[in-house]
Amino acid sequence: MAEVQLFGVWGSPFSRRAEIALKLKGVEYQYIEEDLSNKSSLLLQYNPVHKKVPVLVHKGKPIAESLVILEYIDEAWKNNPILPEHPYERALARFWAKFIDEKCLPALWTACWNQEKEREEELIREACEHLKSLENELKDKRFFGGEKIGLVDIAANFIGYWLGIIQEASGRLELLTEEKFPKLYKWSEEYINCSVIKENLPPREKLLGFMRSRYAALN
Repeated sequence: MAEVQLFGVWGSPFSRRAEIALKLKGVEYQYIEEDLSNKSSLLLQYNPVHKKVPVLVHKGKPIAESLVILEYIDEAWKNNPILPEHPYERALARFWAKFIDEKCLPALWTACWNQEKEREEELIREACEHLKSLENELKDKRFFGGEKIGLVDIAANFIGYWLGIIQEASGRLELLTEEKFPKLYKWSEEYINCSVIKENLPPREKLLGFMRSRYAALN
């Protein structure tokens, strides 16, 4: 058994968070692709509470939940830190990562897949308010972590990559655009064109095809 194993799903932004952190740290690991419609006994054993990916297994000990995994990776392998050194800046990074998971992503996901026409404007407005908060936090920095990719950037990978593909698949959505959020849009381009990130994102055409098939199933 490999010392480090990662249970994930190819198209999951949460699985990719863990992969990106491991790659940034230069950690060798065994990747195990899961079928969420037929979950493996190992996944259920390692994550009996949520029964979800990603799960990181280090020396036989499992860690679940992507943000928890990111912090574990940062503490277990000290090189190329993804959290700031200063306690206040670390707290801020945790705050924004939590904001992304608890506020931003649910609002974006609901806006993207909403089927209630009468609620469309309201849901898009709410999602855009959260994107505006991130735009304001980014200010004039290259990344949320400053000049290098950090915890918040990795947490925001759905916004940086998946959201644009979902917008294209929908044929109508306009949430993250250069006109609405120039700083966040520029960040997304910087993020996905960073070599480590680019090499560890799902194939664009495969993900686009998957999202288009989801929209087709809704109609």
